[in-house]
Amino acid sequence: MLERIYNIEKILKPNKALIIYGSRRVGKTTLLKGFLNKTKLKYKFDTGDNITIADILGSRDFKRIFEYCAGYEMIAIDEAQLIPGIGMGLKIIIDNLPKIFIIATGSSSFDLSRQIGEPLTGRKNTIILYPISQKELRLKFNNYELKQKLEDFLVFGAYPEIIMADTKNEKIKILEEIVNSYLLKDILALEKIKSPKALVNLLKLLAFQVGNSVSLNELAIQLAIDVKTVARYLDLLEKSFIIKAHWGFSRNLRKEIAKKGKYYFLDNGIRNAVISQFNSLKDRNDIGQLFENFIFSERLKKLAYDNIYGSLYFWRTYNGQEIDIIEERDGKLYGFEIKWKKDKIKPPKDWLLTYKNAEYKIINQDNYLEYIL
Repeated sequence: MLERIYNIEKILKPNKALIIYGSRRVGKTTLLKGFLNKTKLKYKFDTGDNITIADILGSRDFKRIFEYCAGYEMIAIDEAQLIPGIGMGLKIIIDNLPKIFIIATGSSSFDLSRQIGEPLTGRKNTIILYPISQKELRLKFNNYELKQKLEDFLVFGAYPEIIMADTKNEKIKILEEIVNSYLLKDILALEKIKSPKALVNLLKLLAFQVGNSVSLNELAIQLAIDVKTVARYLDLLEKSFIIKAHWGFSRNLRKEIAKKGKYYFLDNGIRNAVISQFNSLKDRNDIGQLFENFIFSERLKKLAYDNIYGSLYFWRTYNGQEIDIIEERDGKLYGFEIKWKKDKIKPPKDWLLTYKNAEYKIINQDNYLEYIL
């Protein structure tokens, strides 16, 4: 069993709901049950797909809700996004039952956050559980071993089942099942999607264009749908933890481009499964894209897990100068260029001239672990 980064016991507080977000099959239920197996608190565990429980917690009926919770110190609800009105139900429990502990997991933040956002204002802590991070794997493997496994991470990603799988065929089967049976399930079930095919085709377009800036108009033309629909689909894909938008940085320098965005996948394996590409690195022409996507997603995990607050951008000028990741933290700018090949590259001239106090660093196969651990 792999140890996850979060220790629920340390972040759980009475009369404050702990909301655990993350995509399906990312390990939320395993994390929750691992904690429940160790806790000394008397708890009740249920899932959102239980019709009876959903009816009670979504009822706003104080008497029924209090009867449901009676005698327990903690209530744990898995897949809480399936319960209409769950936010108000949890609010009733928190506001009326002293010293009660609550944990709720959800695989689709776009739905669960709508339900809990306003009702639980000031009454919740929120964490996001990503696929297994290099920081978590570092608890089991040393740096040398992580580097030896790099190709596996680039091709198959780091969902828990993938890390535990032994063979290439087993990993491919798991990834195909996740993409075909789970990944879009919440979006299609909870949102009115007129064209599921367009949504899948959008994912494929993004997979091929990882690391490249794209405009909504370009995507709309390629998909033959309107721009507003593209924007909505991108928002849903991001809020369901499949992709992450990455926007251009600008301080109004005339040469800078800030209108287009880049889209990275939160897991390399999912990206490759979307386009059914599981070839080894020696047989691929997208190694640079794979490495860039991997570094971006792992850096996101590190920033979240280490509580490092700041904003991420990319930087590009009309004359082709570019930096993959700009981090703005504590009033300072840090530029990071991600390169698979270990070539020596000079910082972009306009970057140095325009942002004189900014830092610049190349991230490659030699030093990437320093950036993401």
